[in-house]
Amino acid sequence: MNGAALLILGSASPRRASLLRQIGASFDICVAHIDESLTGISSPGVYVSELSLKKAGAAADLYIKDRLYGCDYDRIIIIGADTAVVSGDGEILGKPENDADAKRMLAGLSGKWHEVYTGVALIDLRGGLQTGGYCRRGAHVEYETTRVKMCEMSAEAINSYVGSGEPDGKAGAYAIQGVGSLFIERVEGCYYNVVGLPLRLLYTMLAVLGYDLLKTNA
Repeated sequence: MNGAALLILGSASPRRASLLRQIGASFDICVAHIDESLTGISSPGVYVSELSLKKAGAAADLYIKDRLYGCDYDRIIIIGADTAVVSGDGEILGKPENDADAKRMLAGLSGKWHEVYTGVALIDLRGGLQTGGYCRRGAHVEYETTRVKMCEMSAEAINSYVGSGEPDGKAGAYAIQGVGSLFIERVEGCYYNVVGLPLRLLYTMLAVLGYDLLKTNA
């Protein structure tokens, strides 16, 4: 049973929030801004796992410190997520710094297969306001991988797409759920992972913690 539990999405991504609403999940949003730079990490799976945990941890700390929502749930589960695109050459592509960087990324992905990694971190808080606050009950971190094939993109198409503004703030400089879908030839694996939140993985991870997404939250 879910009991008196609250889900908190520790992400400012409207795409992740939209996916949770799509499956009827009840949740709040708590975003703590962090430094997303990581050094000394070559594995993309470790990269997205570390960043997702960093985001979830910052949101949990903010919630414990400020009790932002003033609610008295017995249990709070924080969801952190981070997505990265890995080119065929092994370069980890995060969000483009500017239009030139976005064009560089898209030119490198054009006509090739690449992989998309999304790390998901869950932090379980127990307690409540009546007990004097919340304490952590550990963290659960996993990641999903999806292969994506891009079509050949002309310089004109890349310029037009970047000019639309859609690549801004998107890992790998494209949005598979938007205009970027025009350039996708094939997807192998979880589509929602490419959007930014692998729903099947999230469902199984929450189930390990005894939280069932199929049940209506109070």
